[in-house]
Amino acid sequence: MGRVSAHPPLELALLDEWEEKIARIARHVQHVNVTTLAGVPTWMMLLLRRVTALAGADNITEVWPNLRLFLHGAVAFGPYRALFKELIPHERMRYLEIYNASEGYIAVQDEPDSEDLLLLLDHGIYYEFIPADQFEAENPRTLRLEEVELGRSYALVISTNAGLWRYKIGDTVRFTCLAPYRIRITGRTKHFLNAFGEEVVIENADTAIAAACKATGTTVRDYTAAPIYFDASATSRGGHQWLIEFTNLPPSPDQFVAILDQALRQLNSDYDAKRHRDLALAPPQLTVAPAGTFERWLASKGKLGGQHKVPRLSNSRELLDEILKTL
Repeated sequence: MGRVSAHPPLELALLDEWEEKIARIARHVQHVNVTTLAGVPTWMMLLLRRVTALAGADNITEVWPNLRLFLHGAVAFGPYRALFKELIPHERMRYLEIYNASEGYIAVQDEPDSEDLLLLLDHGIYYEFIPADQFEAENPRTLRLEEVELGRSYALVISTNAGLWRYKIGDTVRFTCLAPYRIRITGRTKHFLNAFGEEVVIENADTAIAAACKATGTTVRDYTAAPIYFDASATSRGGHQWLIEFTNLPPSPDQFVAILDQALRQLNSDYDAKRHRDLALAPPQLTVAPAGTFERWLASKGKLGGQHKVPRLSNSRELLDEILKTL
């Protein structure tokens, strides 16, 4: 077996300027025999496109014929799956999700045909769980691992053998299996839509986006959503505004929004109840973001690249309105 090496070298990985980093990494790995990728889908997609363009290839398999595995994390992979199949059109390519953070290695996708993640119980982490109705409580009730139930959302709290004590990591999870313990990441404790009691979490949004993409033959580069609040008029209704940057526009944006709305109604009974006859929630509003909108916004915040990502959902309009001002 030949020598296995990691790329890029440390001096490139530590570069602060993201554009320079991507350009130099792309040149560095263009002639390397890459077999495995690891990183955030958003930024890995940019690197693959840059390498393909530099090589003058039709797709990345012409540059890296032995590429077989992508270890991904930080954002849900569902909205990116179709796009990566276009970038890496190889039937033997495999994708595995890992759930790690600076605070510890939490879970891994151990079954390739399932999106569930195996909770790691022997990595020096003690887990506690805060039920959804306790997220905002001053002294929330916490549950031990043996007390959790299937299908409910919990905020994750961890203590580690490195000295971290009862730290709220900021993620929410739900259990899909209790023997062994398997989870799915449902979102962030501060990133959700619940201005009208609809309780839409990131897992709902990602799944609905993926369904709309599949039905319309399109792909989404990035998105965020926020409430549309009632105004003083007698006919005013609340709603959601979705700012979406497409890789390729859907043939009918109205159809995309209708499928997104219907998928959310099927996934979330609270959302469905508020959407009944349009009484409490109006149909979603779609704003198409020009190419590069979210990258420019991240760059303006000094958060381009690495583990940084656009907040998917917000219960206020502050973030969305800020991005809209850049259009």
